[in-house]
Amino acid sequence: MSASENPGPGTAAADQPESHSVIPGIADLSDARKHRALAVCLLVGFMTLLDVSIVNVALPSMQKGLNASPADLSWVVSGYALTFGLILVPAGVFGDMVGRRTAFLVGLAAFTVASGLCGIAANATFLVIARLIQGLASGILGPQISGLIQEMFSGDARARAFGYFGATVGLATAVGPLVGGLLIAAGGEEHGWRWVFFVNLPIGVVAFALALRLIPGCVGAGVARTRGRVDWLGVVLLGGAVVAIMLPLVQEQQWTGRGKWWLVVLGVLLLGAFAAWERRVAAEGHTPLVPPTLLRIRSYTRGATLGLLYFAGFTTIFFIFTLYLQNGLDYSALEAGLATTPFALGSAVSATLGGRLVGKHGRALVILGIVLVTVATGATILVVHWVHGRGAGVAASLPLLVAGVGSGLVIAPNLALSLSEVPVVRAGTAGGVMQTGQRLGSALGIACVGAVFFSRVSHGKGFANAFQAGGVVAICFEAAALLVGIIDWRGRKAAAMVADTGA
Repeated sequence: MSASENPGPGTAAADQPESHSVIPGIADLSDARKHRALAVCLLVGFMTLLDVSIVNVALPSMQKGLNASPADLSWVVSGYALTFGLILVPAGVFGDMVGRRTAFLVGLAAFTVASGLCGIAANATFLVIARLIQGLASGILGPQISGLIQEMFSGDARARAFGYFGATVGLATAVGPLVGGLLIAAGGEEHGWRWVFFVNLPIGVVAFALALRLIPGCVGAGVARTRGRVDWLGVVLLGGAVVAIMLPLVQEQQWTGRGKWWLVVLGVLLLGAFAAWERRVAAEGHTPLVPPTLLRIRSYTRGATLGLLYFAGFTTIFFIFTLYLQNGLDYSALEAGLATTPFALGSAVSATLGGRLVGKHGRALVILGIVLVTVATGATILVVHWVHGRGAGVAASLPLLVAGVGSGLVIAPNLALSLSEVPVVRAGTAGGVMQTGQRLGSALGIACVGAVFFSRVSHGKGFANAFQAGGVVAICFEAAALLVGIIDWRGRKAAAMVADTGA
């Protein structure tokens, strides 16, 4: 790691030795065993993340096959995001307490069963309930994957592992529409959506068997410290805050009127109460749900903020681009999926490289990635403005490729940098908090960008104009993430200069 990436002010001194270590039981494992375990984690991560984007192109098929209402379809998408975001932090603490392997297996079993329930749904209500369970299960798995990487690897090996994870995130996000289109084309328009869920069953069963054999059973070093009293009030306060903030965002198009935004105010108040309670729990010598010391690590809080803003910008581009292609240009689900493939290819390649380069270039690499994504988003807007008709999807392939390359340099390197000073025993909690921020960011972005997009469509401006207006809002979020990255980069350089002067 370069001098510019040295720990900055705000890191608890007692935490630093732990943050760069590996749990003793895991340290005895061979590199081959660790990488096989990582492969299982990435397989499961790909499967769960795929279900976030794959459903978008399956919605018309669901509507026809189940006679689902627009509200039902909204809950198929937003309900998954809501329960996913709700469980992330408690799931991270759960993994810290009982061990990542145990929590991973629980989440994987629940996700596989829920996928089967989604596939056999006889009506829209059953499907929505199954999707809520699937979101909870996916939320259990998320923090365990980042926590296992944090436990099993250290130094450059950890950065490379996060690079592989970043490639998985980018690939799953972008290739989801393509996979969904292929499955629907194979299964038929009326029942093809069921295969979107059934495809998880063989993957889940195989991954479970591999996880039992390959993921180390070593329990985190913080178990003895975290067993005992569970911060249940903290769970309730944080869960209430997440629901209150996310619900009006994910339901922005379905709930008319401005009254819904009072829930956001309630969520902010609950967050304040949660913060005050966590400080009290820590002062009494008990284990808080989110340790206040974690939020005093500047590299972590800045990285989490950057992730929230970045996900608010980049994930919404796929949301409105897919709508533009399918509703505005009459692309099929398969054609819309093919149109986003360049992003997947660029992201998969650059994320792997990002994991290798982040140790040398640090936050500057993330800044470069955000710049590429922002410029490429602007280029996509110009393409849609200049190219009319069905050729727009093809013309947008180059800027989408550049955006994918940029995104691969953001997600995994930001995660690695953000967790670099976090104690290993808190890796699950820290990962859960970061992913909660990402889900809130995605919901916020879709609410804001979607509001602009659908407003333009409803006023007869056309889907191309709506995409351009929504894209400008997405660029604003990306620019805000860029500003946070620059602030963190300057802070790290200043801290490195102070350290060099003191030495």
